[in-house]
Order: sequence, then C-alpha cells, then structure tokens
Amino acid sequence: MAVDELPGRCALGSYYAAEVMNPSEPQDPQPAGRGSAVVRGGRAGSDRGDASGQARPANQGRRVAARNRAALIAAAREVFAEQGLNAPLSAVARRAGVGQGSLYRHFADRFALASAVLDENVQQIERAGAEPGASLKGVLGVVTWHLTRSTAFVDLLRVRGDGEQGRALSERVRRVLARCLPAGHRLSADDVMLAVAMVSGAVAGPTPAERERVALAAWQLLGVEVGPLRPCEAVADV
Repeated sequence: MAVDELPGRCALGSYYAAEVMNPSEPQDPQPAGRGSAVVRGGRAGSDRGDASGQARPANQGRRVAARNRAALIAAAREVFAEQGLNAPLSAVARRAGVGQGSLYRHFADRFALASAVLDENVQQIERAGAEPGASLKGVLGVVTWHLTRSTAFVDLLRVRGDGEQGRALSERVRRVLARCLPAGHRLSADDVMLAVAMVSGAVAGPTPAERERVALAAWQLLGVEVGPLRPCEAVADV
C-alpha cells in the first residue's frame, strides 16, 4: 500500500487551516515598529542596525538577517514541538533571541513560519544525502531526528498531504532516499517512505529523548538500520 493511501490521509493545506490558522485562536499582534528587533542573550541581532542604532554595512546586515532567520526557524521547530502549532509567535521570537519585528520581517504569518520549518527539515535531509559517503542509514538518522522534533514534519511524512507543497516536500525526501539505496536492497524508495510513515506514527513522548527511544525501537522492529540521530545544519556564515 502506498504512503499516500494510508488511512487518515489529509491535505497539508487542511492541516494548516485547522492547526496553524485556527480562527478561534487569538492571533499574535504584529508590532507597530518595523525596526524594533533587539539583541537578547547574544543569540541573534537586529536586521536593521547595531545596538547604538547605527545602520550596519550592507553585507553585515545581510549576514545578521540570515542568522536571525535561521535562529527563528530553529526556535519555531522547538516551540511548536513543545507547545503545538498554535504556540504564541512571541514565544518563538523570545526563543530565537530576536524581537517580534524581526520575526514579522522574515515571516508574514504563522503559515509562512511553519512552512519554512518544513522546508528547512527537508533541506537538511537533502544536505545529508549530498555528503561524501552518504548512506541510507545515515540519511535515515537525520530523517528520524526531525521526526522526533517537528510535529508538522511527522504529519507531512505520515500522510503525504494532498496539497502541492506537501507532495513536493515529500517527493524531495523520497528522491534522497532513492539515491542512497544500495543496489539490490530489499526495499524500494517507496517501501522506505512507507517505513518512515510507520515510524512517524509511532513517535510519541514528552521529551526528545523519549521520542528517539520509541523511534529507534520502531526501526528495529522493521529491521531497518538507522545511523546516529542528528541534524544536518548548514555551516553558518560568520
């Protein structure tokens, strides 16, 4: 049975409509000032200027903006996993160490932020598949790390949503797995995607460590070897 024929199939767009843009949930107010991002905890900085209010050189400003965007995506992954997709966006900004003005300069709304998290998850899997000596078990280690940390990613790979974005992201993961399959492997790329969907359905627990334990047990039951669970982040431009 193909992954997209699994019971409980739903569109990624419908998933966001119910979970991300729930009209009954109070929406975070957008800040009035567009240059109000501040440095908090040394984790990120303002996109527009330094602490003295002076404009940054253009190249430095671009680097700061890129770091802030990456920090927001990483923070959103954590906050959404802990509090659900209706978590206050102010909590994401605080976790990233930036002001809400910076968040809204990068992401117009909750849907845009959640979509960026999904895309970054898939980019990391593609990055792992492009590493020298990349293997199926190594890529599955990165896939499983994201399954234990991203609620939306779990849903995406479990049901392969009907929406265009969901299908495109899922297909990108399938292509990486197909490239890493050894010749003559007992499983096809579609089989591995089905196995990933099964594991994602089993992932549960209050902490990442507990979710990792459950995921690894599921892979063992399926007889699939998985490498170390890890992210595959891009090297920061400092």
